[in-house]
Amino acid sequence: MDIVVDLARPADDAGIRGLVAREALPGRIRLALPREPDFSLGCLVTGDECRVLVARSMEDGAVVGVACRSIRHVFINGREQRIGYFGQLRVDERFRGRWLVSRGFSLLARIDREDPVSLYLASIVEGNVEATGVLVRRRRPSFPAFREAARYRTLALPLRRARPLPPGDVEITPGTLDRLSDVAAFLRSEGARRQFCSVWTEDFLRRLDALGLRAADMRVAHRAGRIVGVMALWDQTAYKQAVVRGYSGWLKAVAALSQTAAGRLTASVLPRVGSEVRSAYGALVCVANDDAVVFARLLQDIYEFARSRRFDYLLVGLDERDPLLTIARRYPHVAYPSRLYLASFPHRSHGERAHEQLDDRPAYVDIATL
Repeated sequence: MDIVVDLARPADDAGIRGLVAREALPGRIRLALPREPDFSLGCLVTGDECRVLVARSMEDGAVVGVACRSIRHVFINGREQRIGYFGQLRVDERFRGRWLVSRGFSLLARIDREDPVSLYLASIVEGNVEATGVLVRRRRPSFPAFREAARYRTLALPLRRARPLPPGDVEITPGTLDRLSDVAAFLRSEGARRQFCSVWTEDFLRRLDALGLRAADMRVAHRAGRIVGVMALWDQTAYKQAVVRGYSGWLKAVAALSQTAAGRLTASVLPRVGSEVRSAYGALVCVANDDAVVFARLLQDIYEFARSRRFDYLLVGLDERDPLLTIARRYPHVAYPSRLYLASFPHRSHGERAHEQLDDRPAYVDIATL
């Protein structure tokens, strides 16, 4: 079957939505991520100037592959930098292989020459052997060079019971529109201590209202009248969904046990295969000086907020090296590991060794934007 790779057209939307609903991401938890009612809505959270690429059958016009390229302004070694982001890669299982990926990268390289950036950020779920093989271990010389930059952990916290409020001298208040400039300033000053953290502005935060994150969904921690932490509950269910297609490894055995009477406790943690999981993101995680008390209070508040809104899970993503991860792991959870990569095209050789120039700051990429 002849395939053409091109920029997506409005008429491709139904085909793209069918593809992403059908093709699950591999890993410990195999998830399909439908994008109803409009695929492009979910792309808006990945960055600016998003371009959607599709692989289309010449015979019947069916969409058999999709990928996105967007632009982000992030901190790298404490300095603001404009980089790209590769995401939303899905390929129909009948057409998986290097030749289709090669055509996609040819188009992305052309776009990169028209709108150059030195680096791209990408995320690959652990267990996605095919993607790691094609993109990292056995990549073609014409492909971008993918270099590991961080090991990430997404924790799915089941919202089953109230959590006791940890002690401390921290006051937690909801965000307000008139204080967004202060929140944005804090996110920038403290976010610079994390690699790849978005450079948030007041205008950007205001625009998130249309994407499910209102000012009132933010929680701001104060100590002695100063902002010392921020976290938000980001509900993207209006345009991004998640359906469990299966489990692998030890989780497969645990999931099987959860279907029995003896496994009732486990069933409260692992969703059933075929079920749609109603989740919200713990987003905009930013804590001054990695204060454990501040983060514990913020996480507890967001947890209870998500529980009151009847979500099934709260998703929190942090670097393996992040000192805050230890606190999040105290909650019952299912871990979803992945790796962050920096990529650069061969025609931008100065970016190929960028991963070696990273200092020891842990990464923070908001999982709601992946």
